[in-house]
Amino acid sequence: MKTIIFTDSCCDLPINFVKENNIEVMHLRVNFKGEDIPDDLGESINYKNFYKFIRNGEMPTTSQVNIGEFQEKFGKYVNEGYAIIYIGFSSALSGCINSARLAMENIKLDNENADITIIDSKSASMGLGLLVFYAAKMLKDGKSKDEIVSWVEENKVRVNHWFTVDDLNHLKRGGRISSSVAIVGTMLSIKPVMHVDDEGKLTPVSKVKGRKKSIKVLQEKITEKIVNPEEQTIFISHGDCLEEAEHLKELITSEIKVRDVIINNIGPVIGSHAGPGTIALFFIGDSR
Repeated sequence: MKTIIFTDSCCDLPINFVKENNIEVMHLRVNFKGEDIPDDLGESINYKNFYKFIRNGEMPTTSQVNIGEFQEKFGKYVNEGYAIIYIGFSSALSGCINSARLAMENIKLDNENADITIIDSKSASMGLGLLVFYAAKMLKDGKSKDEIVSWVEENKVRVNHWFTVDDLNHLKRGGRISSSVAIVGTMLSIKPVMHVDDEGKLTPVSKVKGRKKSIKVLQEKITEKIVNPEEQTIFISHGDCLEEAEHLKELITSEIKVRDVIINNIGPVIGSHAGPGTIALFFIGDSR
């Protein structure tokens, strides 16, 4: 049976990679300036304009993929004889995984032989993208569906997510920090360093003073935690701060040798919550 890999737009992978590898992407949505727009890896929204409007005070809202959308897409490929692997945005941050599971159950009521596997990545942004990247490579290399599913399940909580934000007010709006912490932190130029834990939740790790120091901490984390770096493609995503993302790449590659570094934008759904100036780093370690 043929296998197809599904993910959702919170993977933040480059659109060219997705198209070249025949990955089916489910689109979360963002309501922006009164318009409901799919988060489709940059095809419908210009990232620079999106972040420009957020900097000017626009407050987008976001919505997940609904059951009907999953059921329609899954059903199409099941009817065409495909086995499906959906690697989805962390269930601790979105309801997409639950919607996908309900859609799968509905499909199996009519077709008990439908071969659909739902994987809660416990990951976000290019952490999710990293898992999809390797799954797509395994599929291209001829690995079976079971081999791919086993690898993702065994390795997903080894995917390290380390990130920092430039503007604390976006974390305040999302309920991650209090108003008083945001005000004091902004006055003192305090930048949080956060990660995604084993449950897929955003967790503050430390606070440092100044933007340069916070980016340096990301480099220190990968130097400390990465395993077999020369075999790894690592990922950096950013909220319209490409120069600083490139600077982080230079810091990392001056200390350790990795196979490749892929840099891409943080899409509008995650960007609505993290804000402009977010920089995130993803790689595989022994643990998170």
